[in-house]
Amino acid sequence: MITIIDYGVGNLFSLQSSFEAIGKEVIISGNQKDIQQSDKIILPGVGAFCDAAEKLKKSKLDTVIREEVKNGKPLLGICLGMQLLFEKSYEYGEHLGLGLIQGKVKPIEDIIPNGLKIPHIGWNALHFAENQEKNPIFKYIKENDCVYFVHSYYADDCKESVIATAEYGNELTAAVACHNVYGCQFHPEKSGAVGLNILKAFCEIGDKT
Repeated sequence: MITIIDYGVGNLFSLQSSFEAIGKEVIISGNQKDIQQSDKIILPGVGAFCDAAEKLKKSKLDTVIREEVKNGKPLLGICLGMQLLFEKSYEYGEHLGLGLIQGKVKPIEDIIPNGLKIPHIGWNALHFAENQEKNPIFKYIKENDCVYFVHSYYADDCKESVIATAEYGNELTAAVACHNVYGCQFHPEKSGAVGLNILKAFCEIGDKT
């Protein structure tokens, strides 16, 4: 069973539909027991980092997530959900994240040329980091496959965990991995067949068959 964590933030039902399209059973839940009993967990997210982090903290789901990751359960963070995996964000101040991956979330405008629109919205090619073309989450995709982004902030100071980048006036972190924790800055559920193949690969991580 795969649980999509419901904490009041995220495109939950479009994500659920994507998993159903690849034949995977998922539930949407903010219940601690559901998360603990699941085989894998998804942390979605749209909106502001500070609001999302506060909702996780108030519901005590931040503690549950950390415990399940510590126990070895695969976790996939999507868009804002990926950003929450890091130590902190500088979106509207300074706010602590889950601290599951070393790094910080910073404004895109700090590193892209003037004139490029923010948020960064649209399709961009994925470029695998060195020796990451065989990362389990890329099992069914290839270099330069395109995925769909919608974001104004990016993950930085996280070189060791970066597994893919994308170009938007500069090189931006597109996907990360650290042990059993994975993150996609883009939206797999909006990325057509490529996105579905990434979700399919995540579902197979750790499977014996």
